[in-house]
Amino acid sequence: MSTTSKASQRINALLDENSFVEIGALVTARATDFDLKQTETPSDGVITGYGVIDGNLVYVYSQDASVLGGSVGEMHAKKIANLYDLAMKMGAPVIGLIDSAGLRLQEGADALNAFGEIYKKQVDASGIIPQITAIFGNCGGGLAVFPTLTDFTFMESTKAKLFVNSPNAIDGNEISKCDTSAAAFQSEEAGIVDVVADEATIYAQIRELISYLPANCDDDAVADCEDDLNRVAAELANCVGDTAIALSQIADDMAFFETKANYGKSMVTGFIRLDGMTIGCVANRTEIYDEEGKLVEKLDAVLTPAGCEKAAEFIKFCDAFEIPVLTLTNVKGFASCTCAEKKMAKAVAKLTYAFADATVPKVNVIIGQAYGSAYVAMNSKAIGADVTFAWPTAEIGSMDAKHAAQIMYDGKGADVINEKAAEYASLQTSAQGAARRGYVDSIIEACDTRKYVIGAFEMLYTKREDRPSKKHGTV
Repeated sequence: MSTTSKASQRINALLDENSFVEIGALVTARATDFDLKQTETPSDGVITGYGVIDGNLVYVYSQDASVLGGSVGEMHAKKIANLYDLAMKMGAPVIGLIDSAGLRLQEGADALNAFGEIYKKQVDASGIIPQITAIFGNCGGGLAVFPTLTDFTFMESTKAKLFVNSPNAIDGNEISKCDTSAAAFQSEEAGIVDVVADEATIYAQIRELISYLPANCDDDAVADCEDDLNRVAAELANCVGDTAIALSQIADDMAFFETKANYGKSMVTGFIRLDGMTIGCVANRTEIYDEEGKLVEKLDAVLTPAGCEKAAEFIKFCDAFEIPVLTLTNVKGFASCTCAEKKMAKAVAKLTYAFADATVPKVNVIIGQAYGSAYVAMNSKAIGADVTFAWPTAEIGSMDAKHAAQIMYDGKGADVINEKAAEYASLQTSAQGAARRGYVDSIIEACDTRKYVIGAFEMLYTKREDRPSKKHGTV
């Protein structure tokens, strides 16, 4: 492997020192049309091989933009396909480092077929081994399907470009008006990118993510835990708004790896460890604080199409890899606007389906409001939560007590409505009322949440649950 190419430098920066072993270094292009015979194509524009991250086996390919722009041709694709075959046999993740001009036009139909071969390998591997993509240069046209067929995508913040159509090729748009290929657009608007950062940070973040993931769908994601299992989280009750902070308070060593932080911000997804076990987390969010503890954004306690879709995809990943799911619920309804209404019902259906279909251990903690069918969709006991906890201040019911009283006692005076609202709150929207009906298993103090959820997941460790026999669902 050349030690000078950017492609090789990226591999060395990602993997444990001196651990990379290259495969197919002598492969070159077979095509001779359009003067390719006279063009040197070392490694055919992609370096492939294997190495370790913190001792864990991974397979890596890194495209070399200095060789025909890193374009994908027949032999380039065969090297990546071969890498996938090895990864599937060994049950280890594949990490793709993308920097490519796209389809190699000189190879025509051969290059087009090569794209399809890689797509097929990615589809076959989905749900069996984790797939990660990091984009450092161009990733356009059909190549843009690569990251969207994988599980997690990282994107360099300034130089990386991800697009199906070039911004200037989109009717009514130009790159100066809206750079649809930029990391900001792809992470905030499209929701494809999990992490946007500089190159060095991306390597560190991929290494951290790998530490949370099992090597394959039959492996366990467990690490040593030195944190106190009964640790009291005294500040947790103050974190109802920003549940990214709440999850870190609950987690071993207060570490939380957030995915798609810039997309669907009213929904938090990511990984924590509890007693060393990796747990996938989904939580509603109404506030965002920066690293200095300053409130930077307030959000409604509602489900949005983007948030639902983000959570549904994350839950499906967790279920495929036997990663238990924890939810923190604080939701009162649905986003209400014309734009949201176009996608809302379908998005909520996807979220409901993902929770109900998942057979992994599922624990729900109701930390704030839990109203209406928005609450039902958030991993409620009705759709399959194994254990449901609620904080004493939680509100659980069909709607806010005051609104319910106004509807039921329309035309009555304010005194009657206030009296009936208080009665309704006590009977129908309190945590105690839900617990009396069996919809909540235990009412717990916020500060004790860590020990209770750890206990629940340990109890559920050997959970086995079947679904009706079928090929697959259709939602």
